Amino acid sequence: MNRLCMLAVTTALALLPQMATAADKTLTVGVSDALSGGGAVYGEPQRRAINLAIEQINAGGGVNVGEDTYTLETIEYDDKADPTEATNVARKLIDRDGVKFLMGYCCSASTGAVASIIGREDVIMLVGTAGARAITAAGNDNVFRTRPPGDYSGAAAGRFIASKGVKRLGVLATRDVALFTQYRDALIEAFEAEGGEVVALETFGGQDRDMTAQLTKLRGLEPDGYFISGYVEQVAFAYRQAYELGITAPRYGFSGGSAEQFLSVASSEALEGVWDLIAIEFNADALGDTAKAYAKAYEERWDAYPTPNSAFAYDQVYVLRDALEAAGTVELDDVKKALRNLAVPEETVLEYLPVDGKMFDPKGQAYISNGAFQFHNDKWDFVTKLPSDSAAYSAYFQTITK
Repeated sequence: MNRLCMLAVTTALALLPQMATAADKTLTVGVSDALSGGGAVYGEPQRRAINLAIEQINAGGGVNVGEDTYTLETIEYDDKADPTEATNVARKLIDRDGVKFLMGYCCSASTGAVASIIGREDVIMLVGTAGARAITAAGNDNVFRTRPPGDYSGAAAGRFIASKGVKRLGVLATRDVALFTQYRDALIEAFEAEGGEVVALETFGGQDRDMTAQLTKLRGLEPDGYFISGYVEQVAFAYRQAYELGITAPRYGFSGGSAEQFLSVASSEALEGVWDLIAIEFNADALGDTAKAYAKAYEERWDAYPTPNSAFAYDQVYVLRDALEAAGTVELDDVKKALRNLAVPEETVLEYLPVDGKMFDPKGQAYISNGAFQFHNDKWDFVTKLPSDSAAYSAYFQTITK
């Protein structure tokens, strides 16, 4: 072998460790979300938001972890908002793909199924929109959620409806999704504590789109207000059908969802004046400059305006980045400790209410402000914040396990 060939071989061998080191500086994040079916109105925007945040972080130089710099990448699966499919996806991500950080999770039933087994796995799970209380109430030390539980907002909503002068409330709500049932029960309890009366509680199933019979029954009881909750498409159908029935009493709801999603089902006339009483998810007018920058970046990247829930997932990525940098390692025990002590990252879009100065309480639960939004002239207008005591709710939350 001549000297030139020997030099080439030596150079190639010398480069191998460097190439391996470079490969080791890519951190893969598993994304599990509803990318098809009814839950996709929540899951697909979350997937897009995660990818936007990752692109921004990578473009800014990546994640500085100790002496290493990591770029982020994703492996993504459609869990279809189905508990069995979501559990299968979790197993694929953990066992086959070897990822240590899971994020996404828009829907309560599927997320709850994963959360029920994740405590014994060597991973960290970051939960977005899924709001069923048990997901974090169980207290697994590797589960962290950016969205508050449904009943945290429900109680504030019940008091708000009473403050608007409603005395007799008709309730129409989905019966089989924990997020909505917990919110509904807390709303009813708070509304009745203010002296209000619930004239009847009517329900619908997850596949229902025609709520005319339930609305007709409620109308016959002559409530002076209606409360309707469920997934976006179902609530939009209920508002449309209420309008067609000639119902004119104020309509309050809990669903989240963009104006475009509602208008794809119901007319602007049918939606005019309805309320959505939710934790203040993404709303640029309510949240200020950081939210406006997020909206601009999301729209430029995806040619669509961000849905209200998308920011929960966007914020997850910056939470993970700050925790990794604070830990100075990708070792899970150290990252979990960093998450427990994490201050709110400055790039987060939503308005978090820290507990004892930390983004997450002892059960890994974050809190944001609650707000009242009203549909007017084809868009959701932010009207007012609702009283939100994160410390008091967190103290209560530590006493429950489901």
